[in-house]
Amino acid sequence: MSLFNIFDISASGLSAQNTRLNTVASNLANAESIASTPESAYRSRQPVFAATLQGQLGDHNASASTGLRTIGIVESQAENVAQYQPGNPLANEEGYIYLSNVNVIEEMTNMMSAKSSYQSNIEVLNTSKELLLQTLRLGRL
Repeated sequence: MSLFNIFDISASGLSAQNTRLNTVASNLANAESIASTPESAYRSRQPVFAATLQGQLGDHNASASTGLRTIGIVESQAENVAQYQPGNPLANEEGYIYLSNVNVIEEMTNMMSAKSSYQSNIEVLNTSKELLLQTLRLGRL
């Protein structure tokens, strides 16, 4: 595996964590939304990632690189909370509104984890860059 593949791997990690942060932001923005039916109420969304492997491991001439890719975004199947508010303009015939199923504490934890992973990928990129620069400096001597 070439040292240059590390840049591809870290870039795929950065992209995945960016998707994760955007999803968390969307969930937090809709945490207090309401609807008149459970079907139209906002449901929490989470990205699904998969590891990728490119190249042949047995072929020493092919460069094998791994990475991470987003294979989809899934909605939570947790029930939306019904609240009795007959005076609300969005209330249904029975007087209920439906809240989103976003757990704000869980989303904040996801955000901190994604931020930490993003920073780790940046550190890998910076360290790899420094290693390559040191290698080039050795060649000059």
